[in-house]
Amino acid sequence: MSMMDKIKSMLKGHPQQTNQGIEKAGDYVDDRTQGKHRRHVDTAQDRMREQLGGEGGRPGPAPGPDRGPDEPPRA
Repeated sequence: MSMMDKIKSMLKGHPQQTNQGIEKAGDYVDDRTQGKHRRHVDTAQDRMREQLGGEGGRPGPAPGPDRGPDEPPRA
């Protein structure tokens, strides 16, 4: 069992706590870097939520009539 699998199993069923931990870690990095890498930190937080199943995140575009919820937004 990999380390990531162990972490996922520990966090399973606790999406609110997972999200709080991800937010707290991102805020810490933002503070330490004085916000210089905020965009990258936000991206990392979003990917962590996807991997670990945290809830929340930045709101995305609403799915349109010809676009499903899993499709990326069009430019």
